[in-house]
Amino acid sequence: MAVDLSRLKVLIVDDNAYMLTILRTLLHGFSIKTVYESRDPADAFDIVRSDTVDIIITDYQMDILDGLDFVRLVRTADDSPNPLIPIVMVSAYSERSRVQKARDAGVTEFCCKPITARDMFAKLAAIVNAPRAFIRNKSYFGPDRRRQEAGRTKYQGQERRAGAIAAAAAAAAATSAEGEPDPKSVAAA
Repeated sequence: MAVDLSRLKVLIVDDNAYMLTILRTLLHGFSIKTVYESRDPADAFDIVRSDTVDIIITDYQMDILDGLDFVRLVRTADDSPNPLIPIVMVSAYSERSRVQKARDAGVTEFCCKPITARDMFAKLAAIVNAPRAFIRNKSYFGPDRRRQEAGRTKYQGQERRAGAIAAAAAAAAATSAEGEPDPKSVAAA
């Protein structure tokens, strides 16, 4: 599917000047005209607060404030103007544990270095074409970590959360006036 990225405003956060150049060149190749750059995550947060940014691309490992801390700052700081902004994390360290830490910090997409134009374009196109809902609970705020594949049937079995909630509601509704649960509804739940 064709995607027009030309109107996006993208912030790149990376402490490596060479990587900033590579990412800027890729983004300009995708017709993105407005690209902000920062080598310091604290300065990058100031850019997020002062300018309209549509997508952030940040490195995982940086000095002082790393990419995970920066993502958490954007997602949860009281003065963050847009905690819902899509964030792409790039890293040469693509072990499962690091990808999971990035996901759990609230990263929208993860792109492994060395970055190819195809991979980066796919990440940006996914953000534009299929934005993910955001989840907030006691321990997490960020994009829904569960991915839904197009054309794939969603699981609707007993272990599905919605099914468990509906069963609990049915059991509560079946409670008699004396506070005794209906044995049939308790067995079903």
